[in-house]
Amino acid sequence: MSKTIAFEIIQKYEPIEEVRKAHQMSLEGFTRYMNSRECLLFKNECRKVYQDMSHPLSDYFISSSHNTYLVSDQLLGPSDLWGYVSALVKGCRCLEIDCWDGAQNEPVVYHGYTLTSKLLFKTVIQAIQKYAFMTSDYPVVLSLENHCSTAQQEVMADNLQATFGESLLSDMLDDFPDTLPSPEALKFKILVKNKKIGTLKETRERKGSDKRGDNQDKETGVKKLPGVMLFKKKKTRKLKIALALSDLVIYTKAEKFKSFQHSRLYQQFNENNSIGETQARKLSKLRVALNFQTPGLPMDLQNGKFLDNGGSGYILKPQFLRESKSYFNPSNIKEGMPITLTIRLISGIQLPLTHSSSNKGDSLVIIEVFGVPNDQMKQQTRVIKKNAFSPRWNETFTFIIHVPELALIRFVVESQGLIAGNEFLGQYTLPLLCMNKGYRRVPLFSRMGESLEPASLFVYVWYVR
Repeated sequence: MSKTIAFEIIQKYEPIEEVRKAHQMSLEGFTRYMNSRECLLFKNECRKVYQDMSHPLSDYFISSSHNTYLVSDQLLGPSDLWGYVSALVKGCRCLEIDCWDGAQNEPVVYHGYTLTSKLLFKTVIQAIQKYAFMTSDYPVVLSLENHCSTAQQEVMADNLQATFGESLLSDMLDDFPDTLPSPEALKFKILVKNKKIGTLKETRERKGSDKRGDNQDKETGVKKLPGVMLFKKKKTRKLKIALALSDLVIYTKAEKFKSFQHSRLYQQFNENNSIGETQARKLSKLRVALNFQTPGLPMDLQNGKFLDNGGSGYILKPQFLRESKSYFNPSNIKEGMPITLTIRLISGIQLPLTHSSSNKGDSLVIIEVFGVPNDQMKQQTRVIKKNAFSPRWNETFTFIIHVPELALIRFVVESQGLIAGNEFLGQYTLPLLCMNKGYRRVPLFSRMGESLEPASLFVYVWYVR
């Protein structure tokens, strides 16, 4: 650190004028500096959108949710607008909406064949419209799990157009007739993901280039066509797609996944697949869309991953995942230069109290690496007895990380329990490449993702390639 930078820090954080004028720093000034954002583990550069946002949508990891309308139990719990609001505020860019026929020709949203409560479809999308771009300017995908009759699908189409207006993408962008647009090109746009009848060109030819509304359909009576019948696996009921809703599906046409080989040979640029978690684990051993209302390790990793790039919900994939002829194999890493990560865990500051109470808990910290199989690792400190207020470990851990671009680092603080097992106190997860070097403060968050300020860890971090 240069003298100039040191003097700037003193001027900014030293409260005692005499000490400040002497270009020195008191303990109070140093404490203020160490508790500031400048000393957090997470890099300031990663707090803003810094990645190239002009690549096609398929080149990005996109923050996605599953059963977004649920806020607790998936069988008996309530459906709530807060599920959508909360996900959007956290930067989620793909929301699932389970749509079913409702009374008085009003489609409803709920978890089908369960006792979860119901929301009006139009109320859901009105909430989405209000909060869609509060956290991020980049496009929001509405993934429709569509179980509605054609009549109520037409109501859905009318609701979507009335609610989102010009924000609703209802035609191809002129600059992207046969390729996926970029997040930059789709800023402040709402995309509908659903089954689609025919191709984009056929839709445009039939309706003409003016897609600001569906009046043309109503005048020609095209909406009354039966559409295309699709068969859902293990169901005898035939599902019909209303043309009015189909016409709102542009770059996010839902297609059933068959195999990677089939997709490479036949899948069109505007078609995408939703793959069940069990199948996805078998295919890639990585988790997919998440229930944002369910706390725990998967959500910690999701939140940590998408802290990057300004929390925009879009993270550019590494080059080796963007190349169509890539030979990258996460289970067999042969290329690249690994990073050696060293973390000295120095101390803890006002760690959260356990349910069993007082600040005399027996605390420990676990540091975990999540990434490709060879990088997965977990190391643990010793237990500091009867001191959760200011435990000191002064322990150093080293990790060899082969694919740093995909690695997440997770700090977990626990209180040792001899009978019922260890009790979770707090955690923090972030991408390895968003970690600052040097002496840093690690903030802690609860199981529900709430800040536990002033609870934190004090560490020294270094990594080299």
